[in-house]
Amino acid sequence: MSLNCVIIDDEPLAIDVIKNYISQIKGLDIIASFNSALDSLDFIQENKVDLLFLDINMPILDGYSFLKSLSDKPQVIITTAHEEYAVKGYELEILDYLVKPIPFPRFLKAINKAKKIHEENKDDNESWKNKHLFLKINKKKMKKVYLNDILLIESLKDYIKVITPNKSYIIHQTLSSFTESLPPNRFIRIHRSYTVSLDKIEAIEGNSLEINGKRYVIGRSYLSQVKDIILED
Repeated sequence: MSLNCVIIDDEPLAIDVIKNYISQIKGLDIIASFNSALDSLDFIQENKVDLLFLDINMPILDGYSFLKSLSDKPQVIITTAHEEYAVKGYELEILDYLVKPIPFPRFLKAINKAKKIHEENKDDNESWKNKHLFLKINKKKMKKVYLNDILLIESLKDYIKVITPNKSYIIHQTLSSFTESLPPNRFIRIHRSYTVSLDKIEAIEGNSLEINGKRYVIGRSYLSQVKDIILED
């Protein structure tokens, strides 16, 4: 599977150099290029971008401000003539920092790093899709439920309701103990009554968030941590 690449640079010649380098490497597809970060915003947000080549010094919206505006960041390789911005770039968790003029061997090294991370993430996602647990829904029956299908878990005092898109299951367990059994990088407690899947959060507004078209209140004591985690992701 190829990596979908986007190039953002206000210098047409710099874009041409990267396009030429990419054309010599298998497994990369250029799906768009832009001379302005501002012009690229809608495209980046609406399309699947695996790898972004981004210049820093650009008019109206510089590269770092652009990165900070993205809620869902692809892998990013900075391409710039200015070495002094490197530290700031790594603070934003960029993949690599290439200084112009970029030698092809150095470019290839960055690409190999991007491919490796992409494959690792793909393997993790495939593994996640297969993870499951068995819910004891009555004295005799255990129901297999995939973790990836769980939207949220609601507390009902000594019971909990495990909610999926198609069905809900009520089991005799506390929300705290069930939440502790879930992967902390996939689920988060947002209220004394709710634990939710991070992947299923569709929107966040004020002190509530939206999952599957329904709004759920974020508890006051959870609000700061929940927003930090959601917005960081």
